[in-house]
Amino acid sequence: MSHRPLVVIPAFNEESRLPAVLSQIAESDLDVDVLVVDDGSSDATADGVLAAGALLVRHPYNLGYGSALQTGYKYALRHGYPFVVQMDADGQHLADEVKTLLGPVMADEADVVVGSRFLETGGYKMEPLKKIGSEFFRALARLSGLLVTDPTSGFQALNRRVMTLYSGDFYPRDFPDVDVLLTAHRSGLRVVERPVKMVEGERASSLHSGLKPIYYVYRTLLAVWVASSVRPETRQV
Repeated sequence: MSHRPLVVIPAFNEESRLPAVLSQIAESDLDVDVLVVDDGSSDATADGVLAAGALLVRHPYNLGYGSALQTGYKYALRHGYPFVVQMDADGQHLADEVKTLLGPVMADEADVVVGSRFLETGGYKMEPLKKIGSEFFRALARLSGLLVTDPTSGFQALNRRVMTLYSGDFYPRDFPDVDVLLTAHRSGLRVVERPVKMVEGERASSLHSGLKPIYYVYRTLLAVWVASSVRPETRQV
């Protein structure tokens, strides 16, 4: 059983960006282990992870961002990690902000800490479509009693109670978002935010191409409705 937090990084074809993220973590003063979940990459993502000395779990094929995160939660539970910080592999989440997120969960002041780009004015520039979507889902969350300013942020810290909940069958394979935070909130878990700095990822998100935006909005609306209507059971850990 480890007493160190575990940084979980889902990655899909990130051989060009991930090494810089791993290097940034290694050069920081963080006392953490790092797990990369390679979600069926067809490039040399896994080779870069091994070269950096990080832990690696590989999916045999691409299962989706949510499935990669859930693999990380289950790994952390199985190996006794008390806390997880989830980061993206494209460099938009900064290692310098990890302690900001870990502080409240390690002090047992929160179960989930969301890194928010909008709690403080930091000059973060969001594409108009993304901004409209973020504001829309923030309003939905507020109607359901969850007060968050950055409901689409994937930069989060969580404890074992949350890992256990998120290991359930309800957890989405593709786009875990405000619906997941709402499920945690309605399960009695403490969801808080902390201001963090982020940088825009260099690669355009595939989520905003083709018909995916329509599917994303439809799926998230449906998931928010379900999360608002059903109170899942939480298991003690």
